[in-house]
Amino acid sequence: MITRYTSIAFLVLLATFAPLGAADTAIGFQPADNISAVLTRQAGQTVEVRLVSGEKIGGKVEKVGENLVHLSQLTGAEFFEAAVRLDQIAAVVVRAKK
Repeated sequence: MITRYTSIAFLVLLATFAPLGAADTAIGFQPADNISAVLTRQAGQTVEVRLVSGEKIGGKVEKVGENLVHLSQLTGAEFFEAAVRLDQIAAVVVRAKK
């Protein structure tokens, strides 16, 4: 009987606190963010940037400068790197779950 109540209490706690962990996103969006801030937080991580032209470029964020982001290990071209103008990026796509 005690085990049953313990199990029920555990499930209630899990249901109460599980949504708190799910609220966090990989992007870590802040209301005052811009493309540069989002990419800076993703340094060392793999992202996909979608350009205003519609093109997609995926790779590991190495460094974010004033006007460019340096991507390495490009998706589908791992031995290549790219410098992408920040003003040409329309969206940053990050894998949120593994």
